[in-house]
Amino acid sequence: MNNKIIIINGPNLNLLGEREQSQYGSTTYEKLKENCSKKGQEVGLEIDFAQSNIEGELVNIIQDARKKFDGMIINAAAFTHTSVAIRDALDLFKKPIIELHLSNIYKREEFRHKSLISDVVTGGIFGLGAEGYILAIISLQKTFQNENR
Repeated sequence: MNNKIIIINGPNLNLLGEREQSQYGSTTYEKLKENCSKKGQEVGLEIDFAQSNIEGELVNIIQDARKKFDGMIINAAAFTHTSVAIRDALDLFKKPIIELHLSNIYKREEFRHKSLISDVVTGGIFGLGAEGYILAIISLQKTFQNENR
């Protein structure tokens, strides 16, 4: 089985490796994509990537993903805490979704403790850095094999 997933990253994640390494680590966005692609090949998943700093673009990407992908990993970044539009688009996806954050949002500023998307996703990974993406890929692969249901 060769399932297709999309990894969607929100604002400022294109600057990974440059910004606040104490929070987000030193892995660059390009290296992250490379690592995820490699893991996807290992577990038999085809992976596409999308990143935008613009809320409406992310909504369009999520909407388009409904017909193209079997699962999704999303790091909505700051929009996690503010975007009802992204939450509503995710709710329409109706396939497995993993919410991911490099940092542990529950150990950060109070305003980051509320995720508007957690109640419409399958599960979440928080605070495990770039390794969280690898774990999310493995989790989706197991979900497709009915091991996580």
